[in-house]
Amino acid sequence: MDSKPDPLHILFFPHLAHGHMIPTIDMARVFARQGVKATIFTTHLNASFFSKVIERDRKLGFEIDIVMIKFPSMEAGLPEGIENISSITSQEMGYKLFKAVRLLQQPLQQVLEDCHPNCLVADGMFPWATEVARKVGIPRLVFYGTSYLACCVLDSFLRYEPLKNVTSDDQLFEVPGIPDKIMMTGLQQAAELRDSRTNNETTVVLHKLLEAEITSSGVIMNSFQELEPAYVQHYRKTLGRKTWHIGPLSLCNNDIEDKLERGNANAVSTHRVECLRWLDSKKSNSVLYICFGSVSWISPTQLNELAKGIEASGVDFIWVVRKTNKDEEEEEDKEEWLPKGFEERMEGKGLIIRGWAPQLLILDHEAIGGFMTHCGWNSILESITAGVPMVTWPLGNEQFSNEKLVTDIVRVGVGVGAQECSKWMEGKKLLVTKENITSAISQLMVGEEANDMRNRASALKWMAKRAVEEGGSSHSDLKALLDGLRLNSI
Repeated sequence: MDSKPDPLHILFFPHLAHGHMIPTIDMARVFARQGVKATIFTTHLNASFFSKVIERDRKLGFEIDIVMIKFPSMEAGLPEGIENISSITSQEMGYKLFKAVRLLQQPLQQVLEDCHPNCLVADGMFPWATEVARKVGIPRLVFYGTSYLACCVLDSFLRYEPLKNVTSDDQLFEVPGIPDKIMMTGLQQAAELRDSRTNNETTVVLHKLLEAEITSSGVIMNSFQELEPAYVQHYRKTLGRKTWHIGPLSLCNNDIEDKLERGNANAVSTHRVECLRWLDSKKSNSVLYICFGSVSWISPTQLNELAKGIEASGVDFIWVVRKTNKDEEEEEDKEEWLPKGFEERMEGKGLIIRGWAPQLLILDHEAIGGFMTHCGWNSILESITAGVPMVTWPLGNEQFSNEKLVTDIVRVGVGVGAQECSKWMEGKKLLVTKENITSAISQLMVGEEANDMRNRASALKWMAKRAVEEGGSSHSDLKALLDGLRLNSI
């Protein structure tokens, strides 16, 4: 009898940040369900965030495991236990963490030589992974956990350098060479892009990222054809990239336990589950969910203004406020960032969750009528798969590009009027006023325009679900990718 061939073996290397790690773990689980042997390469601390769900999948018979390595904290000058971007409390610490990440090249190569996978799927933030994979003779696929639109905008900035043609950072310009007319300013771009006008070192780093993408074996995207068809086409045909869209990856989380623990199993608590019972007491589409992701920093002054805007809007709300370290927890305990008496006045109308929240479960609840988001791609996709329209408040990186997709192209959101990327520990600067916040919330939650957005969001929800089903656009791309890897034709 012929022996059964060995399964396709893929090693996944997520970036050490929740926003990158969450979709990468989802992706590894999706691949394992297609008969792939999936191995996740990460550090001990980061593995603790998702090891429970991997163990559940193993018990169901899927071939998926974790290879853990020691993070080179000491070599990079970091304290022990700082292995994730969410733990960073200063820019200097951020530079040291990225230095430590670069030191993972040799451990990665060693693991590849020991495990002999057929392919490496590594986050786009690791340009050197392409060369490491080449040394061991396997293909490297880039994973981007963002939109095709954002990738096309970045390519436009590097290719046409439109920022060199503006006289000030607040001057509007049209992003050249992309399918839609999108107007932006320099202030809405990450500091790295603004610096690239005068800083050759920054330009070199950005072009290294682009070169690693182009010389890789292709790009996997957490998106779906029906959401941004013009940009899938532009990325493939005009920019000439080999790419497969396999999202929304969050839809692989089918049961309550998966959704509750997704991203940070260590943070699950009775307090966080009680918010779902609170939602049960609210009317359909009546509650605004507010969350700005796991690493975004907003000044106490701006948080105070946001609270005033929420109160003036009169809507019920769940507001997730990030905790980072002991000092900030003590600051929060004093509640200096809240207007005096805010929580007392909002009793029964709102909940404040300090730390991690079960976002998928919250968004899926019928009481949620809107999501105020920083426009991180995971949050946008999770809102779309729940059929929830958005109040958009981009804070940095590619989030202003993502906002354009939500508000201008698929039209399932309203912007608060954010005009510039926030800066680390920016102090008392106010980026968005109470009046703008209240106006955006009201526009999203009440009236005919709100109903139209909700209907469009609902339509996208069903498109997303169909995309990952047998024969759907994302399922077909996933099957084509796996067939290509099995035939060594990627």
